[in-house]
Order: sequence, then C-alpha cells, then structure tokens
Amino acid sequence: MANDFTSSLRNAAASVAKYVEDAAEMEVITKYVEIDSDAEADFETAKPVARTLIKLDSDSETVFPMRAGQGDALEVDLPLFELHQQNVSTAIDYRARILSALLSTVMSRDNEA
Repeated sequence: MANDFTSSLRNAAASVAKYVEDAAEMEVITKYVEIDSDAEADFETAKPVARTLIKLDSDSETVFPMRAGQGDALEVDLPLFELHQQNVSTAIDYRARILSALLSTVMSRDNEA
C-alpha cells in the first residue's frame, strides 16, 4: 500500500514537473482574419498582429501593432493592443490557477504520507 502511494506521489510530482517545464515559457499570439460579406471567414488564413512571450522567471517580450501616424511617427493600434493584453492577462491567470491546483494536489498528497 505504501509503495502504491509512493508511486502515485512520484507520478504526480513528475506530472507537475512536466507541466512546470511546459509552462516555463508561454506564448500568446493574437491573430486576425478578414471577414468578407460574400464569403465565410477562413480561419486557416489568420495572420498574427501581436505576440507576447512570457517566461516563468518573468522575462517577457511583446511585439504589438503599430501604424504610421502624423509626420511618419509610429502609433500603437490601441484597440488591437488592448485586445492582445486581455488575451495575455487571461493566459497568465489560467497558468497561475493550473500551477496552484497542481501544487495543492502535490501538497495534499504529501500531507497524507
């Protein structure tokens, strides 16, 4: 019985370690697709407009939409940038909840030992 529990605990720890490894780097890409009134949207042709890469150590890189403004100055495409930021926030929150749930599972199993 103890060996089964120890084996289960090791399997759970390995699963958590794999998820942490996978979650160590998170990429969020926001894409667009043109909608034509005569045809259905073809989601296979979606093109990226913003990308954020976030590492578990909090390093990050973001590429976001810009357009030429007055006097050739670049301006942020604010509606697209805000939408992308919402996607990034959602992804960060989801990753935090999953990691917390996995940690809670491992801690509860550790307390049972």
